[in-house]
Amino acid sequence: MSSPDPAPSSDVLVVGAGLAATATVAELRRAGFGGTVRVLGDERIAPYDRPPLSKHLLDRDSPRWLADEIGADLLALADDVRLGEPATGLDLSGARPEVRTADGRFTAGTLVLATGSRPRLPAAWGAARTLRTFADATDLRAALGAPSRLVVIGAGWVGSEVAGVAAAAGHEVVVVEAGAAPLGLGAVRDQLSPWFAAVGVRLLLSSPVRTVHPGLVELDDGRTLEADVVLAAVGARPATGWLSGALPLTTTGHLQVDERMRVLTDPQSPGHGSVRAVGDLVVRRSARRGWVTGGHWDNALRGPRALAADLTGGPDTIHDPAPYVFSHQLGHDVALFGTPSAQADVILRRHDGAWTALWVRDDRLQAALVVDNPREVAAVRRLLSGPDLPRVDPRRAGDAAQPLATR
Repeated sequence: MSSPDPAPSSDVLVVGAGLAATATVAELRRAGFGGTVRVLGDERIAPYDRPPLSKHLLDRDSPRWLADEIGADLLALADDVRLGEPATGLDLSGARPEVRTADGRFTAGTLVLATGSRPRLPAAWGAARTLRTFADATDLRAALGAPSRLVVIGAGWVGSEVAGVAAAAGHEVVVVEAGAAPLGLGAVRDQLSPWFAAVGVRLLLSSPVRTVHPGLVELDDGRTLEADVVLAAVGARPATGWLSGALPLTTTGHLQVDERMRVLTDPQSPGHGSVRAVGDLVVRRSARRGWVTGGHWDNALRGPRALAADLTGGPDTIHDPAPYVFSHQLGHDVALFGTPSAQADVILRRHDGAWTALWVRDDRLQAALVVDNPREVAAVRRLLSGPDLPRVDPRRAGDAAQPLATR
C-alpha cells in the first residue's frame, strides 16, 4: 500500500492540451481544487476531439471542440493556457518539477504529464501521410478532394474507419495489413474480413509493406500498389521522447503509473506523488489485468478522476475500469472491452445479424467484442466493471437468446 502524499500543492502544471489534459483540469476544479493551474500545449488551437478526424474525415471541415463535446472549457478552467508551446525537457533534480520549453522554464508543486502519442511512421514510408491532428485531417481531406486511389496501411481502428468513409465517397481503397486479421483479432478474422469487400474495399492481409514512394507502395513480397494517396495507420507511440531520461520508460516508450496515476520510478514502490501521468503515454497497474495501456478516448476521459481525487484529498478512488474502445467502421458499430488473449477460448453469440465474441479463460471473461448490439454493450460494461473478472458459464454464454450473466 502506497504511503500518503503530503497536502496537495497550491499549483499544478499540466503538459499537454488534449482530452486527457482537459479532463484533468476539469476534474481538479470539480473536486474543489482552487490553486493555480497552468497548461502547456503543443498545437496552436483550442482542445478538440480526435475520433471525428477519422470517423468524419470527409464530412466535417472544422474541429469538434472539447468545450462542446464534454462540457469542459480548458481555456476557462485553467489560469494560464499556453498553446503552441510544447515541452522540450524535464528536470526532477530540484524541490519542484521543472519543465523546459523553447520560451522558458516552468515549475509546479504537482506536474501532470498528458502529452499523448505520435503516429508511427517507419523511415522507409516517408511518402505516406499520417492522421493524428486536425492539420493532418485537413491535408488528407484536401488530397482526397477528387476521386483517388487510396492505400491505407493498417487494418486497425483508424485505418478501417478511414477506409470506410473514403470508399463511401467513391474513392478506390486498398487496405494493406501486415497481420493476419483486422484489428489484430485473429479469433474473429472470418467475421471481420468480409466487411471490407461489402463496402468496396480491397483487403490484403499478411502483407507487410516494405517502402512507400510517391505514387507507389511496395510490399515485402515484391507486389506493388499504385496510389494517389497513402495513409499509414499502424498505431502510435507515446510522446515521451522529450523526457530525455528524467523518468524511466518501458521498452515501448510508456510511463508506468499506479491506480492513482502516480508515475512509478520503481514498479514495486509507491508512485511519485509530485509527478502524475494520464492518457496515451501511460501503462497503468491493475490488480485484475496486470499492466493496461492507457490509449483510447475513454481512458483519457475517465483516468483523471482518480488523479484529482487523490490530489485533493477526496474519496480513495482507484481507477481500474475495463479497457474500452468504440468505433463505427465499414457500416458497423463495434465496441471492445477488456484485453483479448491468445490463450483464451473465444465464444460467439449471434442474434439477428448482431454478434458478440467473448474471450474466456478458466471460466473468467477477459474481453468482449460487441458488434451492432447496444444492449449487449451495456451488459458487458457492467460485467467487466466489478472488482474481479466475472465468471461465465461457457455452455450458456454462446446462446444469444439468454442474457449474458455471471455464474
